[in-house]
Amino acid sequence: MSFLGLDNTINDIRNSIDGINNAICGIKNAIYGINNSIYGINNALYCIVNSINTFQNAINGINNSLYCIWNAINGINGIRNAIIS
Repeated sequence: MSFLGLDNTINDIRNSIDGINNAICGIKNAIYGINNSIYGINNALYCIVNSINTFQNAINGINNSLYCIWNAINGINGIRNAIIS
């Protein structure tokens, strides 16, 4: 019976070691999860910045188009003035 008690103690120690190893794995996985979340947030911020840059480029494109129209109108007015005079 004393050997059975020793076997149980050894099994308890093994189970405790397994529990500690599982806890370490859980902590490691939690750290990986936090790290992945940080990468996800970082990627989201890059997307936001890229969206802002794209929007700014669109505004610049519209602005350039308006300048082209303005220059065309001025050109037409110049031709009209030349014909009139």
